[in-house]
Amino acid sequence: MSKIGEFLKETGVFFLATADGAQPKLRPLGAFIEEDGKIIFGVGDFKDVYKQLKANPLVEIAACKPDGHWLRYTGKAVFETDTKYAQAMIRNAHLESIYNEQTGNKLMAFHLEDAKAVDIAVMGAGESLL
Repeated sequence: MSKIGEFLKETGVFFLATADGAQPKLRPLGAFIEEDGKIIFGVGDFKDVYKQLKANPLVEIAACKPDGHWLRYTGKAVFETDTKYAQAMIRNAHLESIYNEQTGNKLMAFHLEDAKAVDIAVMGAGESLL
């Protein structure tokens, strides 16, 4: 697992920031998978966050460990065309009751490109994780 994946796994919950026009929007997430050298996140196709990512794919993810180290992971959200990523995330995060044929909801998987990731100590300089 990558340093970013290890960091996110340790924190459990992390925050995804998007833009809704000129208004920043922040929400907690907890599910991700690491596959084919990418960290994959997912959002529902029926949620505002999906519309925000489609309109402006520039995002930031922030997470904080109990020791005070925090992660800033920024980049451009690129949606996956292969459904294997969404299916793996649905299985791993036990999201079958939300994303299935009966509900019609789809999980849209994405990874970050042109990304930067920095592990920042409470009172120290950041260390690049990429």
